[in-house]
Amino acid sequence: MSNDPIHQFHVNNVSDPLNGALDATITNATIFMAAGVVLAGGFMWAAMRPAAVVPGRAQVVAEGAYSFIHSMVKDAAGEEGVKRFFPFVFTLFLFIFAANMLGMFPYFFTPTSQIIITATMALMVFFTVITVGIAKNGFKFLKLFVPSGVPWYVLWFVVIHRDHLVLLASAFTRCSSVGERACGPLGLKVFAGFVPMMAAAGGIWILGSVLPLTMTVALYALEFLVAFLQAYVFALLTCIYLNDALHPGH
Repeated sequence: MSNDPIHQFHVNNVSDPLNGALDATITNATIFMAAGVVLAGGFMWAAMRPAAVVPGRAQVVAEGAYSFIHSMVKDAAGEEGVKRFFPFVFTLFLFIFAANMLGMFPYFFTPTSQIIITATMALMVFFTVITVGIAKNGFKFLKLFVPSGVPWYVLWFVVIHRDHLVLLASAFTRCSSVGERACGPLGLKVFAGFVPMMAAAGGIWILGSVLPLTMTVALYALEFLVAFLQAYVFALLTCIYLNDALHPGH
């Protein structure tokens, strides 16, 4: 296996290329996206299966995640948002978080580091918001994106700049975090490499190895924080825009 930590961000074919109008070639991205689904779904199923009155650690974590996202959806989109879209938002959060956590392991592929994946999820949310808004409020919902009193010849520029594209922009902003996610493994490899080198040098260098060891631990902590924040921010933005569709003008 290559020692290059950046290789985990490359999309590589796992199966032989399939010729045809629809390319169904299996890649490492395919495998790790499926792994993210299995990890998230499997954990929730295994943690909640006992349904114990006195919950164990896994059940506490699962119930905590459920309550956390439930409260977020309720606060951002109201009771109607919880009834109609809580499963959707909860699934998004779990998938993104699980995919990010898989990327914490050395040489594992990180699906959310690919712009096509984050942009696809953002487009899915965007068209869901538009569809729900029109279905609930009619085409007058589109007035949300059109300020009154704007001349027609600058209208398109204003509309394109409106908040309804912030979610799409957030996908590309999140993709800029790929640089940080790429620097994470690089930084970890550099600092972790110093630890055995300095320890092997003996003498005072053994004490000096504590510094790179501390930096290695700190970088891992930062990576865990980023993994959670990416999932949280995406889920929160989804709730905000669903609220616009359900309660325009609020």
